[in-house]
Amino acid sequence: MADWIGIGRRARRCYGFDEVALVPGMATVNPNEVDTSWTIAGMKFGVPILAAAMDGVVGVEFAVAMGKLGGIAVLNLDGVQTRYDNPEEVLTQIANASPHEATKLVQSVYLKPVKESLIAKRVKEIKSKKVPAVVSCIPQNASKFAKIAQDAGCDIFVVQSTVAAPKHIAKEYKVLDLSKFCRDIKIPVILGNCVTYEVALELMETGIDGLLVGVGPGAACTTRGVLGIGVPQVTATVDVASARDYFFKRTGKYISIICDGGMRIGGEICKAFASGADAVMVGSAFARAKEAPGKGYHWGMATSHANLPRGTRIQVGTTGMLKEILFGPAKVDDGSQNLMGALKTSMGSLGASNIKEMHDVEMIIAPSIQTEGKIFQVGQRVGMGK
Repeated sequence: MADWIGIGRRARRCYGFDEVALVPGMATVNPNEVDTSWTIAGMKFGVPILAAAMDGVVGVEFAVAMGKLGGIAVLNLDGVQTRYDNPEEVLTQIANASPHEATKLVQSVYLKPVKESLIAKRVKEIKSKKVPAVVSCIPQNASKFAKIAQDAGCDIFVVQSTVAAPKHIAKEYKVLDLSKFCRDIKIPVILGNCVTYEVALELMETGIDGLLVGVGPGAACTTRGVLGIGVPQVTATVDVASARDYFFKRTGKYISIICDGGMRIGGEICKAFASGADAVMVGSAFARAKEAPGKGYHWGMATSHANLPRGTRIQVGTTGMLKEILFGPAKVDDGSQNLMGALKTSMGSLGASNIKEMHDVEMIIAPSIQTEGKIFQVGQRVGMGK
């Protein structure tokens, strides 16, 4: 499985979305009759696409809109929504900043401390609209923030860091005991992020209900460039899904796998499910919605670092309403709208009646899948040539 890269050192080949393709089988299914729902901790959702916990993507208004459409939007408790009474002013400043000013401004914005009163307020604002409230924070804040969010009516709590590991060593601050945290909290816990079989298996032992897969693939994330860390999403998802299946056979508990990041268009989302994901988490595609708080901008500073920014503000534009991005009708030709329609059509073409059957479709290594026969699209920068 590995090739020599030098004397005494081997490395295995890993694959991303652009390098694989899905192969139709012996049957097809009416796309209108496929089941796209997924379940976590007994809760069922019709849309298996989560909106990422990034300030340019999810605010209260967006979370409500996503919930009404049958999906989940994760609110970042470490972000502007809980640091500022009026986050709209700050978001407008970020959107209006020049590219040169943007990184410095974003860093300064996150220096203001989180107001615990705003955590409960934001959760209650979402719950008041009769939709699920799902929130996220870094491990250092999890014990404190989770209790506040839970008491306010939160439905799912996400503990998210760049890299999650079964063991964390630190003297500067108190390390989160994941097993104790999962025992103490009374609502489902999603943990992230990881990219390997062994780590995933160990993290599942802590009592979590869901696991996020992906280090550095996001459109606005520069972790792979700054830190050199990451595993392409197809391989990472396949490996973690394998750990999920083994854990389920051994314990009877099914841990939902969520492929987090790296998916811009419908085809990549479909490949994530074929890789073994139960759901996917998307940022940039949703940052383009009119309901998104970033006003056409997206930045990867979900957990900012004052001295080492690992995200950059990118302009994604505003292309349509959230409903159009999820369910169409698509007004663009690049596959970034009607994501659910793309998923249903792909499932039907592959003969998969539900998400679990998508896990078993044939995948091939196909490095020319994005370019074969697409010379005119590439030359004219339309469709797959964008």
